[in-house]
Amino acid sequence: QVQLVESGGGLVQPGGSLRLSCAASGRIFSIYDMGWYRQAPGKQRELVATITTGGSTKYTESVKGRFTISRDNAKNTMYLQMNSLKPEDTAVYYCNRASGTWRLNWGQGTQVTVSS
Repeated sequence: QVQLVESGGGLVQPGGSLRLSCAASGRIFSIYDMGWYRQAPGKQRELVATITTGGSTKYTESVKGRFTISRDNAKNTMYLQMNSLKPEDTAVYYCNRASGTWRLNWGQGTQVTVSS
């Protein structure tokens, strides 16, 4: 079973930037459409960015123009560049399949806290 390991989170001031990484134990980025999800306290997990096997990207409205999803198939790694961070971006961020009827095992996620 493929394992997903998220990293790169931390505490950042409003307006700051972070780059998250998602390392996979297998070659999945050329097989599945993948995405970044986030879950804030007391809220449901939401999909915020998607990258298809063909390289097309899509973002939820609240992060458009601020977040950029990318991947490096050779490194089995996916990224989320987050700029102009806002307090409402505070959440635990996860990576996983973005489509289909099942998901890979969820990783532990990486905490992003935006606060002054």
